[in-house]
Amino acid sequence: MIEIIQQFFREIADSYPTWNFIFFYDELQWSKIVGGLWMTVKLSVVCVILSVVIGVAGAAMQGSPNKVLRKIVAGYIQFFRNTPPFVQLLFFYFALGQFTPTYSPDGWLEIPIISNVGWAIISLSFFAGAFNVEIFRAGIEAVPHSTQEAASALGFKRLQIYRYIVFPLALRVSIPALNNNLVNLVKTTTQAFVIAVPELLYQSITIWNDYPSAQNPMMVVLFISYLTLVGFVVIGMNRWDRSMRIPGYGG
Repeated sequence: MIEIIQQFFREIADSYPTWNFIFFYDELQWSKIVGGLWMTVKLSVVCVILSVVIGVAGAAMQGSPNKVLRKIVAGYIQFFRNTPPFVQLLFFYFALGQFTPTYSPDGWLEIPIISNVGWAIISLSFFAGAFNVEIFRAGIEAVPHSTQEAASALGFKRLQIYRYIVFPLALRVSIPALNNNLVNLVKTTTQAFVIAVPELLYQSITIWNDYPSAQNPMMVVLFISYLTLVGFVVIGMNRWDRSMRIPGYGG
């Protein structure tokens, strides 16, 4: 069956030279597609999780009585929201990367302790996290102050009020906006190719550089892959939103 499929796509390549689906009959090119897609998925999942953690922590620090801490968070938000993620990737990898400690497993080659994948995760997570901070801050502000006062009157401490009352309600309010930001983050992972992270776009470029006739098919693969990946994120976030929705909070 596999041989029949491979032969079918070989015939398409012979008949239509600009539509060479080489990755369907060349094992090496297929492995590039699979590896690139898997890297894209891992990069997206890790960045989504870290950006949400950063958003929650940053929103909590914004409500801190410590003025210095609040200013640090405000500066972080301004820096990452007002500069392009593409430039941030270059800055992290080429500028900060110069100061990264290295190790030598064989006594000759010096390898940075943070790889290009690591810098992509750090940069993209901080970028999306800056928006998540504002999303969660807005959610926290949507929780009625009277609710917090009632919790305080019942003997809850400040941290307990945030953990058990404010944050759960704020999360429900924040999910729709969080959905949009996480979708944008998944799409922004394509920019990691600029620092040679072997995600799907990077692997696609290597394939059509070697086989220009495969450019059109690779563009189709990119389109379908990201449409599917983003679709899973949207469906998952919408289901999460419905499962956590409380009448009067978040619609």
